[in-house]
Amino acid sequence: MRGVIFDGDRTHVVDDLEVREPGPGEVLVAVAAAGLCHSDLSVVDGTIPYPLPVVLGHEGAGVVEAVGPGVAHVTPGDHVALSTLASCGTCGECDRGRPTMCRTSIGRPGRPFSRRGVRLHQFASNSAFAERTVVKAVQAVRIPAELPLTSAAVIGCAVLTGVGAVLNRAAVRHGESVVVIGAGGIGLNVLQGARLAGASVIVAVDTDPAKEPAARRFGATHFVDATAAPGTRAAVRAILPTGADHAFECVGDTGLVRQAIDLLDRHGQAVLLGVPPADAQASFSVSSLYLDKSILGCRYGSSRPQHDIGLYARLYGEGRLLLDELVTRTYPIEDFAKAADDAHHGRVARAVLTFTRRA
Repeated sequence: MRGVIFDGDRTHVVDDLEVREPGPGEVLVAVAAAGLCHSDLSVVDGTIPYPLPVVLGHEGAGVVEAVGPGVAHVTPGDHVALSTLASCGTCGECDRGRPTMCRTSIGRPGRPFSRRGVRLHQFASNSAFAERTVVKAVQAVRIPAELPLTSAAVIGCAVLTGVGAVLNRAAVRHGESVVVIGAGGIGLNVLQGARLAGASVIVAVDTDPAKEPAARRFGATHFVDATAAPGTRAAVRAILPTGADHAFECVGDTGLVRQAIDLLDRHGQAVLLGVPPADAQASFSVSSLYLDKSILGCRYGSSRPQHDIGLYARLYGEGRLLLDELVTRTYPIEDFAKAADDAHHGRVARAVLTFTRRA
């Protein structure tokens, strides 16, 4: 079968990948579509260290082909969106309703794939850039068959992370103000999360003014071109004179982390979603935090995928959550290099790779 692997030197689109059958508590999924996230590119450029060789991809949707013993919530033929959370369900964090903090699911990649006798690691317990993948049952979330799989694919990371950061981690309340730094795939979902939460002022900030129409479509009430005079801080303060209740950094730049903090009002929260290099250090004025400002880390939107993916699918069906509009362009898996280049240069909000079934 086809898939995208990274061996430490370069990525390869191969057609001789193999995956084992599902074991107890596992599901075999025929992947139909997979979103290309910057986290995948961050493995390739070394920003995210990961064991190699690895099958890439972590944001996908497809059709259940087989289930292992003990799996009852999905059956062959079901359409599913995939999450990256291979949470155990029994540790203290899972018991508290915080599966993103599950201690058995972080940093322990499996190796269900092989190629030419060599076992390959699974990225983020998912590896959606393969025609078929094996995941834990908890990662496969049944979705309505009428939800296009190319749109469902982006739920598994971009939507869970962005919308979840607003609703779950920051708990934005009706009437509050939000600044979103970076209007890419994650940023657009933060914008629509803020819209869903009922934020009254939603400011999108980006260096590319061409992103303004999409930002406004997803929920921005204002747009700030970060490259234009008089600068981001002055432009945001002209809209929010005392600062924002919430600022979300969606780029992964340490200078923008400082900027997010500086843009806050008293009691404001800076939520960090972008992924800088693992050894990156950020600096800020400690005295600014004495105004009850907070800096919040956020992993995967503090999501509960079995609950949240179902919620987002329902909101999509009601016309309240935008998914189709996130997918700028689809690419056959063989065009991975083109999709990666378009994503790297910001030409797409989300590139989605597709698998056309072979006869």
